[in-house]
Amino acid sequence: MPVDNERGSGRQALIALFADVVCVIVFCTIGRRSHAEGLTVAGIAQTAWPFLAGTGVGWLVIGGWRRPFSVIPVGVAVWVCTVVLGMVLRKLTSAGVAPSFVVVASVSTAVLLLGWRGAAAIVRRS
Repeated sequence: MPVDNERGSGRQALIALFADVVCVIVFCTIGRRSHAEGLTVAGIAQTAWPFLAGTGVGWLVIGGWRRPFSVIPVGVAVWVCTVVLGMVLRKLTSAGVAPSFVVVASVSTAVLLLGWRGAAAIVRRS
């Protein structure tokens, strides 16, 4: 049985990580579309990589695989790292980090990264 639990936990972690990656890509795709930037794979990847790096660091720092569906602390840590590291990397690569963008990115990624976890918690309780 422990093997099944480990497999289940690994599967849950992969699902959660995939959901986080999809959320970041959705955020970047919507942002590019709203600014009339091209919706090419290369363009989306260029916009998404700093935030995806932040997501990955968040997962590593908090050990996201241990409780991948939890809003607190995993979701919050992943969200904060996604925004903070994403903005730092954007600044280091001379991409935009206007205060209004930081606010929009923070709110949007909070809704996405914390929202899917909250929805999953509601579904699991029912």
